[in-house]
Amino acid sequence: MVFYGKKYKNVKSLIEADKKYPVAEAVALAKKVSYAKFGGSLNVAVKTYADPKYNDQQIRSTAVLPHGTGKTLRVIAFVSDDMIADAKKAGADMAGNAEIIKDIEAGKFDFDVMVTTPDMMRDLAKVAKALGPKGLMPSPKAGTVTQDLAATIDEVKKGRIEFRLDKTGNVHAGIGKMSFTDEQLIDNLNAIITAINENKPAGIKGKLIKKVVISPTMGPGVQVEA
Repeated sequence: MVFYGKKYKNVKSLIEADKKYPVAEAVALAKKVSYAKFGGSLNVAVKTYADPKYNDQQIRSTAVLPHGTGKTLRVIAFVSDDMIADAKKAGADMAGNAEIIKDIEAGKFDFDVMVTTPDMMRDLAKVAKALGPKGLMPSPKAGTVTQDLAATIDEVKKGRIEFRLDKTGNVHAGIGKMSFTDEQLIDNLNAIITAINENKPAGIKGKLIKKVVISPTMGPGVQVEA
């Protein structure tokens, strides 16, 4: 059984049980019920009708948040020698190949996102077991294996996030800092909801989204009309 403190219970009383709030109202309320002493983030949990046990009901894709997440991501480009300069010019914090492999083998993971080109995936195979558990292995589904490195790096830097269905049929994501304006958070929330709907699995014949809840880092969830 989960026990909640006095602060949580006090702000929880501001939310009507089982009520689905319009997006703008939900965002404003989520800010109101946040009791963190630090800034914190606004998170979204999307419950779907998808069953992750079936291959034709999997969800994994990306969404570009118009206002970013509020976090500065370190992007590393695993590329051939002739593309190193272009990758750095596009905004990659680091670009290379053999030296990157050595760092990973030594347990150095000084980056948040790795991007690469299809022809370089073979060279990454030797460190796949190290990258995979950390969620750092480039993947076509995540949009991090691409021919257009410049565009991909630019999108990631500006606020592109990856989302996927978890074992319980939910999608979770951070959609911005609580210090963002209501309008910025609304735009980001709408962007990820749109992206999820656009990636509706072939195995889902009816409606995809069952429930949407947003919540601050510290505070109760607010159900959103979706």
